[in-house]
Amino acid sequence: MKLRIAIPYGRENVFVYLDERNVGEIIHPNDVATGDEEITLRQALQNPIESKTFEQFIGDAKNLLFLINDATRPTPTAKVLQMLHPQIADKDVKFLIATGMHRAPTAEEYAEIFGGLYVELKDRIFAHDSTKDEDMVYLGTSKNGTEMYVNKMAVEAHKIVIIGSVEPHYFAGYTGGRKSFLPGVAAYRTIEQNHKLALQSSARALSLEGNPVHEDMEDAITTIKDKEIFAIMTVLDRHDRIYAATAGDITESLKSAISRAHRVFSVEIKEKADIVVAVTPYPMDIDLYQSQKALDNGKLALNENGIIILVSKCRMGVGSDTFVKLLSSCRTPQETLDKIDKEFKLGYHKAAKMAEIARWAKMWAVTSLDHPLMESIFIRPFNRLQEALDAAIAEKGEEKILFLMNAALTVPKLRKTLVYRPRKFVYSSRWGRLTPVTQLRRTETGEEIENPLAYIYTEQ
Repeated sequence: MKLRIAIPYGRENVFVYLDERNVGEIIHPNDVATGDEEITLRQALQNPIESKTFEQFIGDAKNLLFLINDATRPTPTAKVLQMLHPQIADKDVKFLIATGMHRAPTAEEYAEIFGGLYVELKDRIFAHDSTKDEDMVYLGTSKNGTEMYVNKMAVEAHKIVIIGSVEPHYFAGYTGGRKSFLPGVAAYRTIEQNHKLALQSSARALSLEGNPVHEDMEDAITTIKDKEIFAIMTVLDRHDRIYAATAGDITESLKSAISRAHRVFSVEIKEKADIVVAVTPYPMDIDLYQSQKALDNGKLALNENGIIILVSKCRMGVGSDTFVKLLSSCRTPQETLDKIDKEFKLGYHKAAKMAEIARWAKMWAVTSLDHPLMESIFIRPFNRLQEALDAAIAEKGEEKILFLMNAALTVPKLRKTLVYRPRKFVYSSRWGRLTPVTQLRRTETGEEIENPLAYIYTEQ
């Protein structure tokens, strides 16, 4: 029987038709119960973590600077500002788009970020430009040696309010919190020094402890420890509704939001697949630079020598093209990695992640980008997803295809299997010896296991 599957592409869907035997898991972010968005936000503002309430925070503010995410994030900035507007309408307020090293938003993107308030606020909105050294102020150096240069608007403001969203990030662990400063309003040289740490294997999605990128960001914001900051962090569900919100201290509000983000975006899969479709829906399909994140998450569900198919409109082209220039200058993925070992530039971390995948798997893509360009960076291009799927099945045989429907944000995790073994003794590395089943305890409750069918967890 043929199945029809809708795949997000830009603001629309494309449809593919596959035999039922070829359709494996279709993975979305996890479903969670989402309440009234306004109530969720209001409760966060009224119950901040290690901070004054928002009303108390702005009460004596001489001037306020809001740090706002750009159009590459699904952050519900307009919804948050709509709620805050009555409290800040008579304040001296400015808004700085924390672009990092991205471009400034377009007129259409500004209107989308600020919603119905854009016309009223537009004369007070500014976009950070990391390449303008004259706009930067030096604040100090992190333990890793990252020189912290940030936009002087952030330094000169009496108080700062951050509006962010928390999702998995493929090398910083999670977005949110400290990312509004680094890379958000940091200088190009600062971002470059920090992002070089992304080459380390411990810089990965869902991981903060021991993650050098995250730890460097956290250390870097200590250079502004005397600045009063109120952070508002949101977590969205799979339908981009506000599922959870936290507020208050920049670090503690992020920590509190992470467990909710993990609940939404860390998704179990039964098994890895030989063919994975990594879909980048709007708005993260803005360019190839952003869409690369889908490849990095999608690889976690892919078998060695498999095929990963990126689906992203790449509406604004390649984006910052340093990684493309490097990849296209090399004959092999290994040559790319060898060049990065000798020299690092901002953007090379993208090239490294792609080259690593290309060493053990095939990358294909359905985008609006030129085919010769894609071929030059070790990606086989297709005009239509149906064409790519038919070619993958022809190459791999009657394999089941795994669809990762929001691959830029969703992190697949191989499900742990509960294995029952009817034995009186279980060998456990925890004790390093044969242990009678009755002496084992369930980790989650501490109670003894009395059933002679002892269970252990193993990953498939």
